[in-house]
Amino acid sequence: MKRRHFVKTGSLGSLGIGFMPGLLSFHKDNPVADVVRVNNGEPSELLDTAIKALGGFSRFINKNDIVVVKPNMGWDRAPEYAANTNPDLVAAIVRSCYLAGAREVKIFDRTCNNPRRCYLNSKIEEMAESAEGNVIQIRKNKFSTIKLKNGIDLKEWAIYDDYLEADKVINVPVAKHHSLSRVSLGTKNLMGVIGDNRGLIHNGFPVKLADIVSEILPTLTIIDAYRILTANGPSGGSLSDVKLQRSLIASSCMVTADVEALKLFSLDLDQVDHLKEMVKRGLNKFDLKNLNKKVIDLV
Repeated sequence: MKRRHFVKTGSLGSLGIGFMPGLLSFHKDNPVADVVRVNNGEPSELLDTAIKALGGFSRFINKNDIVVVKPNMGWDRAPEYAANTNPDLVAAIVRSCYLAGAREVKIFDRTCNNPRRCYLNSKIEEMAESAEGNVIQIRKNKFSTIKLKNGIDLKEWAIYDDYLEADKVINVPVAKHHSLSRVSLGTKNLMGVIGDNRGLIHNGFPVKLADIVSEILPTLTIIDAYRILTANGPSGGSLSDVKLQRSLIASSCMVTADVEALKLFSLDLDQVDHLKEMVKRGLNKFDLKNLNKKVIDLV
């Protein structure tokens, strides 16, 4: 069943369990983690270790699925500046999707800087295509307006068609500082699939972002923390603001992954209003106080 059908007939997002059937919270004694953090590795080994702890890619991707991998590639920056998702991680995810049986893997982002330069200089286009990913430029005529049935300030918004029509979505943000929202993680990364004038949501940002994102929750969130941008985000530009963290955080619950990633910045939930709003609405499918969490150090 396509994601657009969920949007039209009633998203599970309002219940805090996203779009994907069969991925409800496991029993607390189940060995599969709710969220996993892996440290001290290279992108591909961080990914492999994390996904194994989550039960394997076959838990998320079915044969013949059309999958969207949504990185952050919004900025005309080289990978070492940590403004965009690590290209090696994106390529590893694309390969893993195909190994799990995906029919097609699409990669795109609505960029802030010139899209061709962002796709090129982030190295994501090159690396994703090397893994047989279908890298797509955003087209203005390919957005559809959806109803935000649980919206407080917003009642409808435009979302990119390829996102709505995908069978599964893997959200792959880079962990970084953000001047408006304090941090940019999985929730903030989904602004790259929304249309219209995004500046209109800056006033009352936590509520408006939650209004939109609650309807388009991804299947899986993989937070790139190989390099993190600690200041002057979201675009960065100085290597002095970049920390080599060599970590990755993953969960089938985007909110859970984001809350876990706050530790990278020595923040807690009460300090990040848009995440606090997501939790207030019950969009975390796991109990944040009683998580089945795994932390794995590779070295």
